[in-house]
Amino acid sequence: MSRLRFDRLSVTGWLIRRPMTNDLKPRVSMEEIAALAKRRGFIFQSSEIYGGIGGFFDYGPLGAILKRNVKDAWWREMVELRDDVVAFDASIIMHPNTWIASGHVAAFHDKLVDCKNCKHRFRADHLPSLDKCPDCGMRDTLTEPRNFNLMMQTAIGPMEDSASRAYLRPETAQGIFVNFKNIYQSARKKPPFGIAQIGKSFRNEITPGNFTFRVREFEQAELEYFVPQDGKDMACYDEWVTARKKWYSDYGIKEDRLRFYELKPEERPHYAKAGTDVEYLFPWGWGELESIAHRGTYDLDAHMALSGKDLTYFDEASKTKYTPILIESSAGMDRTTLTMLVDAYEVEAVADDNGKQSSRTVLHFHPKIAPVQVGVFPLARNKAELVERARSIEGGLRPHARTQYDEGNVGQLYRRQDEIGTPFCIMVDYQTLEDGTITVRERDTMRQERVDASQLRTYFLEKL
Repeated sequence: MSRLRFDRLSVTGWLIRRPMTNDLKPRVSMEEIAALAKRRGFIFQSSEIYGGIGGFFDYGPLGAILKRNVKDAWWREMVELRDDVVAFDASIIMHPNTWIASGHVAAFHDKLVDCKNCKHRFRADHLPSLDKCPDCGMRDTLTEPRNFNLMMQTAIGPMEDSASRAYLRPETAQGIFVNFKNIYQSARKKPPFGIAQIGKSFRNEITPGNFTFRVREFEQAELEYFVPQDGKDMACYDEWVTARKKWYSDYGIKEDRLRFYELKPEERPHYAKAGTDVEYLFPWGWGELESIAHRGTYDLDAHMALSGKDLTYFDEASKTKYTPILIESSAGMDRTTLTMLVDAYEVEAVADDNGKQSSRTVLHFHPKIAPVQVGVFPLARNKAELVERARSIEGGLRPHARTQYDEGNVGQLYRRQDEIGTPFCIMVDYQTLEDGTITVRERDTMRQERVDASQLRTYFLEKL
């Protein structure tokens, strides 16, 4: 079974190779994104001082906040603003039978080939041909494709043998399925209702790459929405597709760089009634961010069959029980964070007051996503009264916005804040000491206006 047909499993591990449209060309390379991410403290290669480790990345001071904001935005929309979705947080390691029932042990494979000449390894489905090695160029040196299970193994207890074998979860959803009855009974919910969680998952990718797009450790945000068998399941599925479209739009993702691809019947698992892949136009082409799927009753049925436990829903009103139909939304938070970085990136040509041309790199983050929302700095760092006033203003705003104090050359300060995506900057100058007003500079337009410092809280509550 291919990763694509495994449906949910494709969310953070499969790049659907659909052609790039002719009218949209890459605006930025991944090398530029990776360079900015390292320079400004968004993302670092893990264990870099030891040469790094493939498929693992660390989020720096700004990247940790950016990713947290992306997760919080998802959580806010999917859980906090709804009364029909409850929260959950499952263990990373589960009973090994979980992965037998889910099909991961038998079917969660990629096809692996080795080059007998250069000893490099490749995913067979990523190669244009099996006749020639893409690295050394030698012909007829690639081995026959063989299955490679992507789950990472670990051992529980003091003895490392088959009895102690366990797995780091390759997805978060199975914890929801095996706890379905515990959750709906304790939360006093009845279908239609959803269960949501965000958590770490692990996949032993053969060829991680494209920065944080294909990695071996990542975070998933998954919603499992259970609906009655009353004939309204497809309407519910359509509602979730519409809701996810709105979420990406609300947080500023450009419409011409995002598409919702409806899977054809031959692209879906046999049990799936419908499926939609959310894809973004990355520098290398379209890549999948999220999967929205109508999975029928497959998942609960599989766990009931192997465990022998009843995971059906008992309807008190009708005194009947049934297995709810599942509508799923499964998104990779690392990929979504990368999308926010790529989509926000722009190099603009700007002219100063004398008409001299230069360029600035700017990240047009949505204000709710931006790691820093307001930058504050004094006109001169060697003037104690300006520094003291600037620090006082930054401290006063900190409970109400994500702020950052900085000092130095004014032009460089603005460029630095542009490059980390700060929507607004405050300049404290000598006029501030006279009349209490400060200069607020807006990132996207670079327009400046004088605002009374006493009104900043109200001003930014409206702007942000």
